[in-house]
Amino acid sequence: MNYTIVHKTIYSYFEPVSLCHSIARLVPRSTDRQYCRNAVVEISPLPEMLNGYEDFFGNKAIYFSIETEHKQLSVTVTSDIEKLNPGEQQVSEGGPTLETAIRELLALAGEDIEIRQFVFPTPMTTWDEQIEYYARVSFKEDRPVLAAVLELMHRIHTDFAYQPGQTTVSTPLSTVMEQRQGVCQDFAHLAIACLRSVGLPARYVSGYIETISPVGSEKLIGTDASHAWFSVYIPGMGWMEFDPTNNLVPADQHITIGWGRDYADIAPLKGILVSSGQHEMTVSVDVKRES
Repeated sequence: MNYTIVHKTIYSYFEPVSLCHSIARLVPRSTDRQYCRNAVVEISPLPEMLNGYEDFFGNKAIYFSIETEHKQLSVTVTSDIEKLNPGEQQVSEGGPTLETAIRELLALAGEDIEIRQFVFPTPMTTWDEQIEYYARVSFKEDRPVLAAVLELMHRIHTDFAYQPGQTTVSTPLSTVMEQRQGVCQDFAHLAIACLRSVGLPARYVSGYIETISPVGSEKLIGTDASHAWFSVYIPGMGWMEFDPTNNLVPADQHITIGWGRDYADIAPLKGILVSSGQHEMTVSVDVKRES
């Protein structure tokens, strides 16, 4: 199964921008479930400097600078993705209990010790007593971790309403808990905070999800969207992904860009610019399944 993904971001500035330095993380990485066959990056105006590299987490990153005056910045990335081992992740019954998992995590050594960096809180995944209590409803010492994670995913999907425009990337989780609404970023951060509060490593995963049009109707260009979900490390099973927004285990329709400790590590575009005005941003994503 192959996909062509076109992700276009346009910044329109009310006042001219004389200088901008940006980092884009929009090129999907290759994993054991997907292979990025090709990626074409188009930036307008043409940057004076362009440099691709892998960041600390192994994600594909592109640094660019534009030093000519401009009132609009356009970044378009077209990626060709081949899905490997199509179908859902194998989610088997059983596995270690929370008590056993914590003991095995503490014993990690060598290259595996880097997994433990995903246990600590970040500004976007800081938890309080309320969040830890919410997590402990699912996580019991003698219960298999996998069963608890599946239940946590289902509870977040059921207890929280998907409401675009009610939160931003800077909205604290305490507000999300109080309002019981948000978007995929919020639900991924909440799940990660819950998992870390009980001692489990969890990652924020950024990517895309293909939308399926109703039977008989044509799919509209640009109606797909960036998406976010989480993965948790379970000793003996490895990293496993879960999508609380849609209450499902990611499969063929999920395409990964990359991952980090939270959204800030894998933000699609971020940087600095020199200008005296505000700006507007529009994003268009098209995920096309190829025959």
